[in-house]
Amino acid sequence: MAAVLGRTMRAAVVRKFGAAENILIEHAFERPSPTAGQVLVRVRSCGVNPVDTYIRSGQYANLPSLPYIPGREGAGVVEEVGEGVSDLKPGDRVWFTQPITGSAAEYTVTEHAYILPDELTFSQGASLGIAYMTAFRALFLKAHAQKGQSVFIHGASGGVGLAACQLAASAGLKVVGTAGTEAGISIARANGAEFVANHRHSDYVQVLSERYPDGFDIVLEMLANVNLSHDAALVAKYGKICVIGSRGEIQINPRTLMQKESSIIGVMLWHCTREDYDHMGKEISRLIKDGHIHPVVGKEFRLEELAAAHHEVINQTGTLGKIVVNVN
Repeated sequence: MAAVLGRTMRAAVVRKFGAAENILIEHAFERPSPTAGQVLVRVRSCGVNPVDTYIRSGQYANLPSLPYIPGREGAGVVEEVGEGVSDLKPGDRVWFTQPITGSAAEYTVTEHAYILPDELTFSQGASLGIAYMTAFRALFLKAHAQKGQSVFIHGASGGVGLAACQLAASAGLKVVGTAGTEAGISIARANGAEFVANHRHSDYVQVLSERYPDGFDIVLEMLANVNLSHDAALVAKYGKICVIGSRGEIQINPRTLMQKESSIIGVMLWHCTREDYDHMGKEISRLIKDGHIHPVVGKEFRLEELAAAHHEVINQTGTLGKIVVNVN
């Protein structure tokens, strides 16, 4: 259901698809109001994800109507609730995902907001909606991960990678990953990985194959156009490769998959139902309360620096945690 527009606010706005420099900071953009089942959040921080750059550039399957406000997750304080909302009230600290009006603004409206515990900062809360829900969906709703299984996280030091490390470790899985720097290796190990290879080393696939000759029950892949053939070599018999991210095409030999009867599964939050979001939100909130989730924030930017944040998230090397923009 569309949000009702009224007062104005400061917001990052895209009026033309293209370069990051097309992002404008406007000070009188229409402020949304919640309708039934929605909450209005005064945004304190919002997360920045690679998909934000694909949408902004116009290179994505599902594009919003122009103009639009970027941002698919964040954290802040509930300002107002719509009819039928009983689990949240004005003044509640919340984290949220899939806002109706975009999160890179002073206010946004969403149907998917969850209590943010006092022990987490707003920047940490802004790191939950995409990274943790994507990792949760891949591990438990798509790969059906079970205690005792092994998971290989290709790109374990980024936002989704670290979320996957924490979630998998909390569920009793054996966690192995890759990172591109010594700092990335250290942070992945500190968040649940028992071993982390440097994917900048030309022999890292051989190192992993020798160390784990039976392969991995589950592989989480963040850059399939580069790594999918390696994943096919590393996955175990009957294993599952979950493709979370890709920036192009790749050619692989299907016989590698046939010989193991392994499978490749695409993962995308767009296809979540309301029930999926509610389930994941409750489980992630429970894991926060139980001390299993500690979002790692990388670089932080101001709203006026959103274009720079877009450059950072797509061009960075040696990812360390989630990129966040502080709005208020």
